[in-house]
Amino acid sequence: MATPAPVHPVDEVPPVRQLAAFGLQHVLAMYAGAVAVPLIVGGAMKLSPADLAYLITADLLVCGIATLIQCVGFWRFGVRLPIMQGCTFAAVSPMVLIGTTGGGLPAIYGSVIVAGLAIVLLAPVFGRLLRFFPPLVTGTVILIIGVSLLPVAGNWAAGGAGSKDFGEPKNLALAGFVLLVVLGVQRFAPAFLSRIAVLIGIVVGLAVAVPFGFTDFDGVGDADWLGISTPFHFGTPTFHASAIISMLVVALVTMTETTGDLIAVGEMTGRRVEPRSLADGLRADGLSTVLGGVFNTFPYTAYAQNVGLVGMTRVRSRWVVATAGGILVLLGLLPKLGAVVAAIPAPVLGGAGLVMFGTVAASGLRTLAQVDFKDNHNLTVVAVSVAVGMLPVGVPTVYEKFPDWFQTVMNSGISAGCLTAIVLNLLFNHLPSKAGSALPEADGLPVGGGEKGVEQSREEVV
Repeated sequence: MATPAPVHPVDEVPPVRQLAAFGLQHVLAMYAGAVAVPLIVGGAMKLSPADLAYLITADLLVCGIATLIQCVGFWRFGVRLPIMQGCTFAAVSPMVLIGTTGGGLPAIYGSVIVAGLAIVLLAPVFGRLLRFFPPLVTGTVILIIGVSLLPVAGNWAAGGAGSKDFGEPKNLALAGFVLLVVLGVQRFAPAFLSRIAVLIGIVVGLAVAVPFGFTDFDGVGDADWLGISTPFHFGTPTFHASAIISMLVVALVTMTETTGDLIAVGEMTGRRVEPRSLADGLRADGLSTVLGGVFNTFPYTAYAQNVGLVGMTRVRSRWVVATAGGILVLLGLLPKLGAVVAAIPAPVLGGAGLVMFGTVAASGLRTLAQVDFKDNHNLTVVAVSVAVGMLPVGVPTVYEKFPDWFQTVMNSGISAGCLTAIVLNLLFNHLPSKAGSALPEADGLPVGGGEKGVEQSREEVV
């Protein structure tokens, strides 16, 4: 009798109890980050509590669908690895800019749909372009994403931009308390709880905020128990060239981010990502992003915090993460949950946001640690890219006199920094240079060319 072929750990189906427990763990690890994007965008556009709750439930629903597509897969969509999907922070600044400069949500969704279709079309050829997105570029971009979002956390901590009590000591005290709770849980709690420290900080902060009158839950009572996100709830999408260009830049960033996460998970699980499976994973990203534009939410990418969770728990089954996707779908069908999240006071989110966005920036530094900065121009690439990316963050009106399309692209620190990093990497590390041009460093600044450590592919780095 022939013995059955052994099942790869990625394809193993654990018992139902383990599926539920491990799946819930993945949901808790990414929940705070997942709802942050609709909170940031909706808050910046001053949406009503009902609309904000709708954005959150729509986001959770499509997060779940996107995760199922990526883990379970069908035809040429889905990498079929334990990958959790969620809204990308890279799109936050461009979407806020598009939404607040006259285009509104329909313009955001039009650009998101086009970006998703572009990802689907570019997926097969993106693997050939990986050498132009080495850790030098991806680390710089991730660093800029985190740093450019920190002012958002600062505004939250102070009470929310435009609030009557902005900057009151009580707001900053509440944000500081939440930050201390998150740090305390990470440092002293058991491993399982430390992985959901941000969520615990939000829950504890909310419990403290309610009796002190920071918020009320009137909107929760008005929300329906059950609801389904309908296509184009906020109107027919509109397509503006400047918004589309900005979102296409974001698409390149998210494809780079997802590529790194897919390769990392492939190494952790013992199932290496090949060009075809990489294209399948990116194609799933694109399809999920299109669904996001249709069902009133945003672009999607692999969530790095869940990649880390796979490494820490050593639970490699893709069906665990698929179960997490199913849980998210259920949560997305419960509008009351969205109303509860929308009622969380800004200072509570600010304390948690400092950790979340700071972690994103630190992840960029960790990626840059793989780069060789000796006897080359790599330090210049990082320095100028971060400077250009931070310029519109520190001086929001710097491009006020420029055309609208230029403002949409460059007023986003993430888009500006990403474009700068790509161009400078091509200039210094891919274009031919004069022989013997590399010179020693002077006072810590690079003064010569060189490609050492830059052309190394993401696969080799992992």
